[in-house]
Amino acid sequence: AGDGDCGHTHARAARAIQEWVRAWPPPAAPAQLLSALADLLLEKMGGSSGVLYGLFLTAAARPLLDGSDLPKWADAMDAGIQAMQKYGGAAPGDRTMLDSIFAAAQALHALRNPGANLLAVLATAVKSAEAAAEATREMEAGAGRASYISSAQLLQPDPGAVAAAGVLRAVLEGLQS
Repeated sequence: AGDGDCGHTHARAARAIQEWVRAWPPPAAPAQLLSALADLLLEKMGGSSGVLYGLFLTAAARPLLDGSDLPKWADAMDAGIQAMQKYGGAAPGDRTMLDSIFAAAQALHALRNPGANLLAVLATAVKSAEAAAEATREMEAGAGRASYISSAQLLQPDPGAVAAAGVLRAVLEGLQS
């Protein structure tokens, strides 16, 4: 969905995570898991995506320090988005990975409802993220690498938004299996 750089950095991250999981078991506590993933991505992923995911995961870990019930996961998404916006400078609608993540977070707010079904809510969030990624095709780039390119040349959805939706789909599929 782009010039290949985004795909290469995400592939590098996926390989690093696979190697990490093979080498030793990931932390069981969600906050420690997200913090460890943040460190790994900051070290191994590279590019602005690695930094943004690292910031997102570091901030998302904080609400999970005192528990990991479903509403805390919605809080974690919101905290991660706030960090990405603060340090990355993008906002929803800027044609970036944040568009997918923000759409997913809006759907994940349903986790705050009593009796929420995690997999059903996450499936809705993934569909929202994928739709938001596709919607970036028609957006004017307000941040990120695409903002340096003429909008007439931006014919594909934003690569970061597509990749973020793919990451969320992988999480869903992992939890379903």
